[in-house]
Amino acid sequence: MNDERSLAHLKQIESEGAAIRERLGISLPNTVIYQAFLNSVDDEKVVVEADGFGGATLSVVDGNYPIDFLCLRETKFSSEHTAVREADRLIRSAG
Repeated sequence: MNDERSLAHLKQIESEGAAIRERLGISLPNTVIYQAFLNSVDDEKVVVEADGFGGATLSVVDGNYPIDFLCLRETKFSSEHTAVREADRLIRSAG
């Protein structure tokens, strides 16, 4: 398969993947679906990033996310909804 045909095939696969994600209600890979300061005093943020397959990673970061930051902790979840719910819980408990 030459490069031109490979690129056309890749576009077709990407289009099919986007349609499936839309039907299932899941986000694209590496999409930030939640972001909030952990509290009003620090630079710590709670960030939820989709994995593109229905799951998500919840991270607590310190610094200038997404450019210059330190990941303080990270938890993977099998669903985006569960990760966002846990992020909300973290914010409420820190407040």
